[in-house]
Amino acid sequence: MENNKIAVGLDIGTTKIVAMIGRKNEYDKIEVVGIGKAKSLGVKRGVVSNITQTIQSIQQSVDEAESVSGVKIDEVVVGIAGQHIRSLHHSDYITRNNADEVIDESDIEDLVNQVHKLVMLPGEEIIHVLPQEFKVDSQADIKEPIGMYGGRLEANFHVVVGQVSSIRNIGRCVKSAGLGLSEITLEPLASASAVLSQEEKEAGVALIDIGGGTTDLAIFKDGIIRHTAVIPFGGNVITDDIKEGCSIIEKQAELLKIKFGSAWPGENKETEIVSIPGLRGREPKEITLKNLSKIIHARVQEIIEHVYLEIKNYGHETAKGKLIAGIVLTGGGSQLKHLRQLVEYITGMDARIGFPNEHLAGDSDETLSSPSYATAVGLLMEGLEKGSTIEEVEEVVEEVIDENLETIQEEVKPIEEEKQKAPKKKSFFEKFTEGLKDFLDNAE
Repeated sequence: MENNKIAVGLDIGTTKIVAMIGRKNEYDKIEVVGIGKAKSLGVKRGVVSNITQTIQSIQQSVDEAESVSGVKIDEVVVGIAGQHIRSLHHSDYITRNNADEVIDESDIEDLVNQVHKLVMLPGEEIIHVLPQEFKVDSQADIKEPIGMYGGRLEANFHVVVGQVSSIRNIGRCVKSAGLGLSEITLEPLASASAVLSQEEKEAGVALIDIGGGTTDLAIFKDGIIRHTAVIPFGGNVITDDIKEGCSIIEKQAELLKIKFGSAWPGENKETEIVSIPGLRGREPKEITLKNLSKIIHARVQEIIEHVYLEIKNYGHETAKGKLIAGIVLTGGGSQLKHLRQLVEYITGMDARIGFPNEHLAGDSDETLSSPSYATAVGLLMEGLEKGSTIEEVEEVVEEVIDENLETIQEEVKPIEEEKQKAPKKKSFFEKFTEGLKDFLDNAE
């Protein structure tokens, strides 16, 4: 049973693939027991472009995590991003058969399932259906309708949609690497779980996750997800610009960006020069830091303006949509010097860098609290939340089998199959245990 307390987050990014194994300690904080990292070779802008290379990178990161932790990985929670992701708003309702009974989870489930049947564009699939406000009969703006009376249950939904082929390719890579796929989660939602506080989500906040190939945006207001977007630019386009602008190789451009890069050109003096070794037998190259920061500034400004346009589309300038908590920057790209100041200057909103250390145990390795691990920590949190319910159900199944193995063996089989298919919610757990108790009573 001990193994079920462990979950694995697999972040398939454009620059790196991270497998993070962890469990919750007695203080409800996450204890990371193993982490594996591999260079991502088969992913471009968040989308798998080479299946074989991606499988190899996943296996490499998983093997490393397994050897560090001594734990065998069977199932993972995977993040999905990429330029094919889009979101839309949708309203739907159900008419309840009996208005004299209170609304329960099964009613909300029926409503969510109805939204899942929406007809999408050819080749698209719904990834998430996230309820926002509910309306019971004529009473609007209800956050939690469970326990209320009403005949008509209506809700506004935030629906996240992606391309079927891209989702399947990720699934195939994970399965071919010998792993089970317990869940696919939108990466900006995972990053948000790791770096945002509940107060920020209530006040209104925009999370900007600057990765290698994409920049992900998630906007929260009144504690509810309001808008998501994936912008197909990230840290790699900055590196490419440095490579072209300074006529150097990619490896050198990446090192220059990390070590000397700044998003604010005014910071460097004309006299500050860095020397780059020349290629085999050639003279070294001298690059002024002012020129370097001008190249970085131009590209970063473009990324931020794209994101700010999405924030405006959400309705940030309206009184109702105002984001009081401003902007939280995370992801590997957020570590660029003076980025926060540039974001504040362009958007006129407060900004901070988001670190995922709040949810990690106190004795965790310092490198884990880097913004570049925010998505992996968020996916691990997602896996642990889902894992607890599976564990409880499995404990009940074990007890029942021990008590009356022969009689109920045939009966448990379909229930076990159902357990795999059913959405893992507490309501299911309760129904399941009640069903087993009834069965045992009858068997006796």
